[in-house]
Amino acid sequence: MRTSFLSRTGLPAILALLLGLLLSATPAHADTPLLSVSVDRTTATPGSDVTLTLTLTNPHDTAAYFVYESVQPTYGTTLNAGLKYAFSSCGGNVTACDTGATSGLVHHSVPVAAGATTTVTLTYTIGTDSACGDGARIDFYTYLYYEYASGAASDSGIFQVPGNEVTCS
Repeated sequence: MRTSFLSRTGLPAILALLLGLLLSATPAHADTPLLSVSVDRTTATPGSDVTLTLTLTNPHDTAAYFVYESVQPTYGTTLNAGLKYAFSSCGGNVTACDTGATSGLVHHSVPVAAGATTTVTLTYTIGTDSACGDGARIDFYTYLYYEYASGAASDSGIFQVPGNEVTCS
């Protein structure tokens, strides 16, 4: 029985393709999330401080030379007019920070080497006269924009930020 050209080359071609795809996989640090966000408390009372920690990992093979991040309240948070809070400070690896009322803007210190991380913190204070109890939640999202490859490439994304329940006691 004669074998055809396709049957003689088909299996080796498929194996070569699979091997090529495996070898061209992204760098080892690629399974690290681009941004990890945490909050120091899931419940807080009026008058207390809450700190958000935002850690960026550069997933690229070149350094990031510009990193901008904003933290904004979610739509649900803005709908609850009784919630009162204000960003009061920021820290960590920042070169510039703006803690205006209900949002925060930070410029991470750069460069961020390939595979390296940079961490910033934003703290907000819940107003002493803020709404509290059932349904009183402060939640955020963050918009992240960064440039790498000496400014030739950029990336951006929106990420959810864990918030907290405002309890009355």
